[in-house]
Formats: sequence, C-alpha cells, structure tokens
Amino acid sequence: MIAAAPARVQRNPESSHRRLLFWGYVAFVAMLLMLTAYGFDYYRLDSLQRPISSKHALLKPSGPIGLKLGYVGLAMFFTIFLYPIRRRWQWLSQKGSSKHWLNFHMLLGVMAPFVIAFHASFKFSGFAGMAFWIMVAVAISGVIGRYVYGQIPRSITAAEISMRDLQGQHAILGQRLAQQKIVPVADMQFLLRLPKPERVSRMWLLTALGYMIALDITRPLRVARVRRHALTFSGKLRSIAGFRRTGNWDLEWAIGAVRDQAKLSKRILFLSRARDVFQLWHVIHRPFSYSFLVLALIHIAVVSVLGFVRW
Repeated sequence: MIAAAPARVQRNPESSHRRLLFWGYVAFVAMLLMLTAYGFDYYRLDSLQRPISSKHALLKPSGPIGLKLGYVGLAMFFTIFLYPIRRRWQWLSQKGSSKHWLNFHMLLGVMAPFVIAFHASFKFSGFAGMAFWIMVAVAISGVIGRYVYGQIPRSITAAEISMRDLQGQHAILGQRLAQQKIVPVADMQFLLRLPKPERVSRMWLLTALGYMIALDITRPLRVARVRRHALTFSGKLRSIAGFRRTGNWDLEWAIGAVRDQAKLSKRILFLSRARDVFQLWHVIHRPFSYSFLVLALIHIAVVSVLGFVRW
C-alpha cells in the first residue's frame, strides 16, 4: 500500500502580506537612516556652504544620489495613485485584496515625503517646495483617514445590535467581578468612562476626532492604573507600573474583557461623528492629492526642459 503524500502546507496570505509590509517599512527606514548618517554634516550646511562640501556633487538634487532619490520618489508617486485608479479599472481591481492595496498605499504615502525631502536636500522652494508641503499634508491626512476608517464598523447593523447587547454584557461582567473580588467594580468602570452621547453629538468634527484619538492613547494608561490598584508593590515592579501583563490570568481576563467593551463602546458612541469626519476627509484629501499631482508634474517638466534630468 502506497503511503499518501503529505499534504502541502498552504501559505497564509495574510501572514505573508504582513511580513512583506514589515520588511517594506524596514527597507525604507534603513535607507533613510543610511542617508542621514552619510549626509548629516552636509544637510546641516546652509546654501552658501554646501557647494564647497565634498558631498555636494553627490547629494544635491541633480547629483547622482539626489537624482536617484528623485526617481525613487517618482516611482512611489505613480504607485501611490494606483490605489484610487484600481477602483475604476476592473482588471486591476481583481489583483489582490483592497485591504492589502491600502496598506501598501499607506506605506508609500508615509515614506514618500521623506524620500523627496532627501532628494531636495531639505531645501524647499518654488513649485517643488509647494508640491512637497502639499505632499506632507496628503500624507498626514492619509494617516488620519486610515485611523477614522478603522473606527467605522463594516456593518452598521452589527454595531447597533452590539449597542443593545452592551448593557447586558456589562451587567454580567459586573456580577462576575463582584463574585471574584479581583478588582473593585469602580476601577473597572473607570475603563468604560466615556462622554455622554448628547455631548458627542454637539462636538465639532475636529473635536470629536481629537477625542477619539485621545481615548485610544489614554486607554493603556487607564489599564495600567487598574493593574496597579490590584497588584502588590513587587507586582507593580514586575509589571513595570502596570504597563506589562501580569501572570494573574483572572485579572488579565477581567481587564481584557472590559478593555474590549470600552473599545466597542467608543466606536459605537462616535460612529456618526466618525462617518462625518470620513466624509470631510474625502473632501480634503482628494483635492490635495490632485494639487500635488499637478505641481509635481510641473516640477518634473521644468527640470527636464532645463536639462537637470536626462531620461
């Protein structure tokens, strides 16, 4: 009897994507660190001192290194715009998942301003300078847009159902905590502290966005405070003042359960505000992107006509 061949191990596309994305960030950061280490003394010089530097011929925008950085930035620039084009081209929309495209769109969008800054040797003027600062605005707005997008549940119906079930879940959790005597219920409720819905509905959009970000930033601080209240002095030292998970599984279960509910409660509470911010983001992000496109093309055309770039 012939033994069956071992089943081929299937690769996890999500794991492969995360690995590729990670090494993409590592590669760009390593490149920027090497450029910084090599050219730091040059980039610190003013415009009058740079021409006498031994590195000027290499690092100036039209130099071998500066020009290659410009080509890299140009390639990143065109690749970034493949993401919005993908939605309109059917054959391209069938390549990969939208989430993976968005992640690489973010990678290039965040790194491109740094590459262009080194290409310009940190001197920004004229069309090139205007295009650079618009690109920075596009990158910042892109990061904010990605954050807001993550705050909107993919199914609003599911969010509404979760809202109806939330009070019951909180009651059950409170009963378990009262029975276990691990952490005072008041401390656990501290993690669930949120503004009143009426207050959220009256917030300006930028205020609501700032509040969402502040809640996410301060949540680890709140979790650490709850841990500290439940730990002895030695436990506080081992957990680094409550910021590191402890070996007390009951405590970590209780904290994790309420922390997850706090995240869900925040998303549901700010759902309408997040949707409004996302709509406003579209109004701002797209015009800035198109303005950057026009100015970048003008810059490329001008330097090509003047002979700084030979294709």
